[in-house]
Amino acid sequence: MVVVDIFSVGSVLLGLILLCIGGYAIVSGGVSLAKKLRISSMVIGLTVVAYGTSTPELAASILAAFNSHTELILGNIIGSNISNIGMVIGISAIFAPLLISRITVSRWIPIMIGVSLLVVGMSYDGEISQIDGLVLIAALIAFTLYTIKSVKKQKIQNESSENETIEGEYFLSKYKIETYPQSFALIGIGILLLFLGGHLTVDGAVNIAQSLGLSQLVIGVVIVAIGTSLPELITSIIAIAKKETDIGVGNIVGSNIYNILLILGVSSAMVGIPVATDVFSNYYIMIAFSLVLFIGFRKYIPRVVGIGLAIAFAVYLGSLLI
Repeated sequence: MVVVDIFSVGSVLLGLILLCIGGYAIVSGGVSLAKKLRISSMVIGLTVVAYGTSTPELAASILAAFNSHTELILGNIIGSNISNIGMVIGISAIFAPLLISRITVSRWIPIMIGVSLLVVGMSYDGEISQIDGLVLIAALIAFTLYTIKSVKKQKIQNESSENETIEGEYFLSKYKIETYPQSFALIGIGILLLFLGGHLTVDGAVNIAQSLGLSQLVIGVVIVAIGTSLPELITSIIAIAKKETDIGVGNIVGSNIYNILLILGVSSAMVGIPVATDVFSNYYIMIAFSLVLFIGFRKYIPRVVGIGLAIAFAVYLGSLLI
């Protein structure tokens, strides 16, 4: 009979809680600081918030890289991107149809699919090398600059511009931090909590994988990835409750792009990540979920599609555990 160490389970649960709180603190402090520095609300929504909601995955992956748990890193990234669409967008769309802006469909979703294909191409030699990691980091810098430039020049449709402005203003209205010390304190607390949460989550997940005889890839997808996607899920549900359904898809797409360019880039630049053959099927599933957002939805994602995404996500998780 297989016995799972209760302390490992507790470690993962506590770690995920700390990751969510830490990510929330960094977003709060970062948005407040950006506002005080008079950075455009649209830029904040597309950069600070997108980076912030990816910090739990980044913390878990860096800790995994330091401990040479490279399979867990890929599981975390692939699983997070699938969870963001299947779980977060799926569940959110069940609550209310999600508006999807024209600029998201025409620009950001193709970029998300493009960076996914880039990683698949990098993996065919059996490793995402440190050089590949540097390429991803360079692409991250280029993407961030492109995003800021696009927003500043306002080269978007009026409808999309309104949607993304609402997104920035929504986050700015949420985080009311009065002083610079408070902003920096929140960011510092968030970093500390992310470090502790990442350490507890990775150690606990590895112990569970070993006790159950499961691969770190599966544990990364099933436990770590879902847990680190909770900030996106919570943010989307809060937005829906406030009737701001237009922010859901844009935030998830941005988070998925940063998951690949930032998290995989930094992790693989630290230590080359071997890619097993069974990873490719998970790559293709990740891309398939992304294509759902690109094909056939120009204005909103209806509830029936949300139900379909959630069911597909549940089936995917079930297939991993069977």
